[in-house]
Amino acid sequence: MLAGIGLALVLVVGATMPAAARRADPGAGCPPDQPDCSVWDDEPGNPGGGGNDGGGGDDDGGSGGGSSTCRWDGRTIPCYDEFLGWFSSSDGCYYKLATPQPEAPEGQQWYVKTCNGGADVGNQTVVPLDDPPAGFGAPPNPEELARRALASIKLLPAPLRVAPRKSIGPGLVGLPVWMWAAPSTSYFGPLTASATDRDVTVSIEAKVTRTVWDMGNGDKVPCEKAGTPYDPKGDRAGGTSPDCGYDKGYSKADTYEVSATTYWTVTWSGGGQSGEILVTRSSGIVQIQINELQVVTR
Repeated sequence: MLAGIGLALVLVVGATMPAAARRADPGAGCPPDQPDCSVWDDEPGNPGGGGNDGGGGDDDGGSGGGSSTCRWDGRTIPCYDEFLGWFSSSDGCYYKLATPQPEAPEGQQWYVKTCNGGADVGNQTVVPLDDPPAGFGAPPNPEELARRALASIKLLPAPLRVAPRKSIGPGLVGLPVWMWAAPSTSYFGPLTASATDRDVTVSIEAKVTRTVWDMGNGDKVPCEKAGTPYDPKGDRAGGTSPDCGYDKGYSKADTYEVSATTYWTVTWSGGGQSGEILVTRSSGIVQIQINELQVVTR
């Protein structure tokens, strides 16, 4: 009976819409050739993008130039600029050693000072300082470079495929459900990228470590693989999926909305450091209609 019923389960591809970012970019536009600003912003402790990202410490500009992005007057600005020098959050000015160095009082050096977050380029001044401003000469933050590299690639939510599928035909109470997605590198990785700031280069590799399916009835099914496509004429027709299925099936007749979340692990290394960034992507929804198995008696 199971084999006969299994033949009626139709393989269908469920179209999904990309998940909306839970946090928008903080106001700065994407740099050139950067498709995904949502994973690189001025608050690396709470990054955005199609799900939840983890790791990092908060950077609101208070580091005075120690990381790749700073904030001033509601704007996202680089903590280091090739022409302006290093940004100091104490006064909102960039500082760069004057070249050539005029004769300065003993123990001091001359700095070109550009204030208002670098906007006052036409009103630069040259000032003598006893010590470099806070953050002056700080190396790039490797984790921020990792996030910049991550923002240069797209981690796409996987399109869902299930059997049975409501738009084609119903399934039956108690029969297994198969779930899978195309095992494309766009949806599961590995994807690689790198970013360089001055003399520091950080490389990343992003790949999905697991997928958690929400079956629409409170049950969640974790899968370590993309899953196996259902073949109504295959050896396992009417049986359970070998690697990603809801084996016990639904306990009562109803229409259920199935979705999935892919969990990406982004490993990075460079600048003498290494670490991980965790990212999730949420899929769209496909519906499964489950009917009661009717027993005909005579």
